[in-house]
Amino acid sequence: MYIRKSIRAYKGKTYTNYVLVESVHTAKGPRQRTICSLGDLSPRPREQWLKLACKIEDALIGQGDLLDPDDREVADIVRRVRARRAKGYGAKQDTPPAPPARPGAAVIKVDPTRVATERHREAGPVHVGRQFWLRLDLSRST
Repeated sequence: MYIRKSIRAYKGKTYTNYVLVESVHTAKGPRQRTICSLGDLSPRPREQWLKLACKIEDALIGQGDLLDPDDREVADIVRRVRARRAKGYGAKQDTPPAPPARPGAAVIKVDPTRVATERHREAGPVHVGRQFWLRLDLSRST
């Protein structure tokens, strides 16, 4: 998903609007489909637009944000997208269904406020060094 800038002129006045767009593969080749209008994003710094698009995409597939679960802006956009899809907008007949992750795999929802950990260990430099050792196959004698 990405954000596209849309400029329209109406009665001599220019309006700038931003829309959330997704790329889909069809029988006719790749196409772009508008998911929803985001309005005017100019008060927001341009660097944050990609973050917003990623948050929306994650929320649409069911992956909530662990650091900011109460993002009202993202929740409002996701609600509008789901309402639009429920009405049949944005779902094309020539769009193939998404393939399942794995046969028999189930989606599990996790409440991050109820997650607990114990016996914490650092997995930093030692783990990285071991992974490089294994990937480079340095234990092999030459």
